[in-house]
Amino acid sequence: MSQDQSGTPVAFLGLGTMGAAMAANLARAGFHVTAWNRTPGRAPELGELGVETAANPAAAAAQADIVVICVSDTPDVESILFGQDGVVGGARAGTLIIDCSTIAPSGSWDFAARLKEHGLSMVDAPVSGGSEGARNGTLTIFVGGEEDDVERARPILQALGKTITHVGPIGAGQAVKAVNQVILAGTYLGVAEGIVLAIKAGLDVEQVVGALGGGAAQSWVLANRSGRMLDNDYPLGFKVSLHRKDLGIALELANQLGAALPVSALAAQLESGLIAGGHGDDDMSALARAIRGLSGLDD
Repeated sequence: MSQDQSGTPVAFLGLGTMGAAMAANLARAGFHVTAWNRTPGRAPELGELGVETAANPAAAAAQADIVVICVSDTPDVESILFGQDGVVGGARAGTLIIDCSTIAPSGSWDFAARLKEHGLSMVDAPVSGGSEGARNGTLTIFVGGEEDDVERARPILQALGKTITHVGPIGAGQAVKAVNQVILAGTYLGVAEGIVLAIKAGLDVEQVVGALGGGAAQSWVLANRSGRMLDNDYPLGFKVSLHRKDLGIALELANQLGAALPVSALAAQLESGLIAGGHGDDDMSALARAIRGLSGLDD
């Protein structure tokens, strides 16, 4: 059973839509948080919660027993860990790194091995639940790493999420996140196609959604994103561009393993088109924008 570590000094690196909310929840849970973001001045509200800021990752890590990273992609994590003024330049031996970014499993394997040479340990802990889950502290977290490291990380993760599952050795969390993103691709596409078909059939779409919610077609996406698809308005929850990046990781992993992912490949193609059309910052429910366009709804 994990020990209460509230008051533990924690560095939080990356204050985007997800990271800022997660850092805030750590501060509310009683951890002493020092934050850093590549672009200064992000999330000024964290100061009201007692969160301090550092000039670079090394300076943030120097004050911490545990370092949490939440950035966009594999090269970003590598830069924060090993680049100029990176974590390895400031962290004390024995510091634990918790990487909540979504990156390639091979990146987690590589980074953990290199960190070990510096006396540092790492778990990969990618999250699911979008901006709502980050704000509410209800994220689902898939954790890969050694048992002792995962238990040490657990109090931090419990302040961030509702469902924390140790799924295997380092990199396993990232592999499960890839599976998560593959399933989401199919779910979003299925709901988008259903909503467009209902519109084209002249049905009361809200009534249809209510009816379907009581049967086998019910899902979080149907309940929480169908309204956006109907309105053709996609305020940010999880960016199309980030999901496209995640699908790239999943498709590469599938290629390495010999798995066929035709639905994910289609979703990736549609998302690439949305990004090229300037919609990369829309919520990923904007997959419906592509289906609506192909169906002649938005000529």
